[in-house]
Amino acid sequence: MAFEALKERELAQLFTEARTVHAFTSRPVDDETVRRMYDLACWGPTAFNGQPARFVFVRSPEGKQRLLPALSPGNVAQVQSAPLTVIVAYDLDFYQHLPRLFKGYDAQPIYAGDAELARLTAFRNGTLQGAYLLMAARALGLSVGPMSGFDPTLVEQTFFPGTRVKVNFLMNVGYPDEAGIFPRDERLSFGEAVTVV
Repeated sequence: MAFEALKERELAQLFTEARTVHAFTSRPVDDETVRRMYDLACWGPTAFNGQPARFVFVRSPEGKQRLLPALSPGNVAQVQSAPLTVIVAYDLDFYQHLPRLFKGYDAQPIYAGDAELARLTAFRNGTLQGAYLLMAARALGLSVGPMSGFDPTLVEQTFFPGTRVKVNFLMNVGYPDEAGIFPRDERLSFGEAVTVV
């Protein structure tokens, strides 16, 4: 299956003109868009199609109140202004779903017998899935603000009690308030970041 390259306008929306946003308008992210974000992101590749990411979409005032105590002080206002905050996490027991998700052969024993490999795989591929969700949000016309700056243990106790789900990062999603867009910093050049061999 071959695709044509995206036009510059689409590339700008996804990459070159898109910005990290620190404040949002009050416009909500509707149910259909929330569902569509995941329905797009879930198709991104992961090892053995393991899909270890777990997402909590925090929209309600009650959900935000549960999340706020875990935040660093500098992140409270950002989360309060965002109509949607996503907790991006990963399941250490993701491999239990492999018999259903990966039909090539029985890959479950690869991880069932190696806890460290399972952890690394869950973290790496869950991070990829968080990035896929970010790009899906941008593709749907939303702005995002991924962030660290929170107590992961408290988030896990609050939102994933009794599970082996670990928190990776948080991501605010919504429609941008221009006051929350800061001047763009430079990027490393191709020659600084890339080696071609």
